[in-house]
Amino acid sequence: MKNISVFWTAILFCCSVYTQQPDKYILLKPAKVFDGESMHENWVVLVRNNKIEQAGAMTFKLPASTQIIELPGATLLPGLIEGHSHLFLHPYNETSWDDQVLKESRAERTARAVEHAKATLMAGFTTVRDLGTEGSMYDDVGLKIAIQKGVVPGPRMICATRAIVAKGTYGPKSASADVVLPQGAAEVGNVGEMMDEVRMQISKGADLIKIYADYRNGPNGEAQPTFTVEEIAAAVTIAKSSGRKVVTHASTAEGMIRAINAGVSTIEHGDNGTADIYKLMKEKGIALCPTLAAGDAIQQYHGWKKGVDTDPPSVVNKKKSFQLALSTGVTICMGGDVGVFPHGDNAREMEMMVDYGMKAIDVLRSATSINADVFGYGDKIGRIKKDLFADIIAVDGDPSVDIKNIRQIKLVMKDGLIYKQ
Repeated sequence: MKNISVFWTAILFCCSVYTQQPDKYILLKPAKVFDGESMHENWVVLVRNNKIEQAGAMTFKLPASTQIIELPGATLLPGLIEGHSHLFLHPYNETSWDDQVLKESRAERTARAVEHAKATLMAGFTTVRDLGTEGSMYDDVGLKIAIQKGVVPGPRMICATRAIVAKGTYGPKSASADVVLPQGAAEVGNVGEMMDEVRMQISKGADLIKIYADYRNGPNGEAQPTFTVEEIAAAVTIAKSSGRKVVTHASTAEGMIRAINAGVSTIEHGDNGTADIYKLMKEKGIALCPTLAAGDAIQQYHGWKKGVDTDPPSVVNKKKSFQLALSTGVTICMGGDVGVFPHGDNAREMEMMVDYGMKAIDVLRSATSINADVFGYGDKIGRIKKDLFADIIAVDGDPSVDIKNIRQIKLVMKDGLIYKQ
């Protein structure tokens, strides 16, 4: 018996030694480092396994096994955070939204989403806030888990599952009142149904809740508010008690005001925001995700030749509302509503934010530390800082001088693993 005990002790010791992997160290040596807030020269970043171990001047001793990656002429940044994505959609000039919801199988849409996730990661966006599967139910949670398991490459996902809409306001719609079509979101009709739906989505893995505070359901197809303050507030109460946030699609002034008074976290789009509305958002700590690139893309799909034709009224209005938001000092997130335009082209929103009057350094903050803080992940991602996850990218040149340099990807690291070099 004694010999058997010694034998198994030896076996267990050998197994323990075999499974203990040595720490992996990577030292990144760029020309500059943007830490999520400020730009620095003469900085290096040391990664240990999947976390940032050190960031700053080279005053620390390197472990003997450290891998050193030289990045001359490059700027190191936190992995970018896409604030408004739909991985289960693809551009409407390829297939209309209605046809994607009605005619593409869930299997096809998931296959496309896998490719979209990869393209997003390779473009330097290591996290996405995915705001609705548009008819693909809870498949975003399944994709998130597959990425976490390493089955497919992709960004970290913050999932909304199914957006919530007022009954009869969303789509697809039929010209015949007798035809009932599958919907691209979850429909509710009162406070009780709203609360039940929020609880259901939480049980299915939702990280946050998305609500349409208004939509194109007016007599002539114009946007009108769809939920009362009480209905939106009921969702906020349930979500908040579980540690989750509520975000709202809102393009009308009244829809925005109702969402603000209900206590949401962010307002998406905000096309018709006024100075008073933006000031109220700032006062209550509610951020704006303007999604400039989506409307711009849709107008081009309708025949507008950007840079040649006169800007259409919707584009002129969007520029004015964005510049008004800037002037009031409301917190601005970076999110383009990608899916309306191609995944992997996420930087399009960042470029437009600069074109519309935002400083490039502020756009970089929006796409990193501000998004991380607003979404509730500032203790994990969004900065190059000790003990945060090693989600890091490198680009040629300095994107704070020319935002277009954000497309010149030299390195993509997520969770300490290098996906592109």
